[in-house]
Amino acid sequence: MRTKNIFNPKKLMLLLFIGVIGFSGCKKFLDINQNPNNPETADPNLLLPTVEASLGQLMGNGFQVYGGMFSQYWTQSPNSSQYKLIDQYNLRNTDFDRTWLIIYRNALQNAQLIINSKISGIQYTQGMAYILKAYTFQVATDAFGDIPVADALQGAAVNAPRYQAQSVVYDSVFNYIDKGMALLSTTGAVNPGAQDILFQGSTAKWKAFANTLKLKAYLRLSKVNPAKASAGIAALYATTPAFVTADASLKYIAIGGNENPLYNEMVALKRVENLVASNTAVKAFVKNNDTRLFKFYDPIASAPGVITAIDQGSYLQNSGKVVSLPSALVGASPNIDASAIAPVKLISAAESAFLQAEAVARGWAAGDVNGLYTQGITASFTATGNPADAPAYIANAPDGQAALTAAGTVDAKVKAIITQKYYAMCGFQGFEAWTEYRRTGYPDFLVPSVAQGAGQMPQRFLYASSEALSNGNYPGTVPASTPMWWATTGN
Repeated sequence: MRTKNIFNPKKLMLLLFIGVIGFSGCKKFLDINQNPNNPETADPNLLLPTVEASLGQLMGNGFQVYGGMFSQYWTQSPNSSQYKLIDQYNLRNTDFDRTWLIIYRNALQNAQLIINSKISGIQYTQGMAYILKAYTFQVATDAFGDIPVADALQGAAVNAPRYQAQSVVYDSVFNYIDKGMALLSTTGAVNPGAQDILFQGSTAKWKAFANTLKLKAYLRLSKVNPAKASAGIAALYATTPAFVTADASLKYIAIGGNENPLYNEMVALKRVENLVASNTAVKAFVKNNDTRLFKFYDPIASAPGVITAIDQGSYLQNSGKVVSLPSALVGASPNIDASAIAPVKLISAAESAFLQAEAVARGWAAGDVNGLYTQGITASFTATGNPADAPAYIANAPDGQAALTAAGTVDAKVKAIITQKYYAMCGFQGFEAWTEYRRTGYPDFLVPSVAQGAGQMPQRFLYASSEALSNGNYPGTVPASTPMWWATTGN
């Protein structure tokens, strides 16, 4: 029987936000293997939006702030103080307690409850849960490195989950995607419909999302295991896959608790303007005469046609200076209420095109690298509301078509593609931009923060302090400067 109107996703996002904000630091409560708030018999179609909304909270707030600053789209305002430690590269384990909790307690545990459900006819929902599980584990290992996987979701049976190597986590990601795809091909299953707040039950969109996620995961191995990456991509393309062609994003509304999670956090911080434009990104946009600059950032009141930025981490040297803020389009302008409805993009259409372009550039897939490159740029301009500006940009910008045309090696082509991906992800996908920089070293114009101490540019997050308190298999703190497995070298 098809279930209709059994849950209001808008109310769900309010409840989820309140729950996440209200979590205590109690050791017992942070045990990721117990979940007193989610009964084991919960209807999977009710749990699905909690997994999706958890990812919105994760990717649209904590990961977005750190990623946005580490990729140097944003820096700390000289007139406030909330994120100074991030610009200083002074990370603390306690900074990531909330993030760890959202990953394991909210997203993964609820996904596992769906997967384990014995209710008949829910294969579509379980397939979606597997793909969301794959997405969550990938971003988690890209953030922290080795993490609990096999033991992590076993309930009270495993009180001290073992940490597994990043390579093992990636193998699990591929496995979960395959399981999800198989379930989405089931005939006669009940479609969750509107309970799926990401794709409204469209199995075609879920399959395209899964294919794009798998392509991204294989490309992440391009430096550490190119043979596996090329073979995996060849096998993927042999299935004639569809990829994401429209932003896979979570939508928000301007009603208490249902707003964009970064904006919601800013409201909770009394609307203080903590994030401002970084010269690193702004100078690159200006160099290319890129009109997206005025979509991603707001001019200051005294100079309507100018985006004012400061060097990364230079808040002390610019005390009192008025600096442009990230725009409401990306959900990061605390005093403009339109920020409330900014989407959180899990995979964007531009990212999808650039992933395909890289696969072709590396010789691992058939296709038109120039066409896919242009498609990615055009998708970004379309998403920011100025598609008519794309052709002139592609033709004239130094980092436009000229950069790809001049590329005489595979690495040079990858540089052009990743640099354009960096521009497209501004404000929306900061964590992914930082991850691609850690993998490839591109764009090559990122600079050390002025505020940094003796530390190097961060390569990872620190494990949550809650793990040191509650997990007997906690491996100890890994320095933030330690490169990821797939990076092979620090950047």
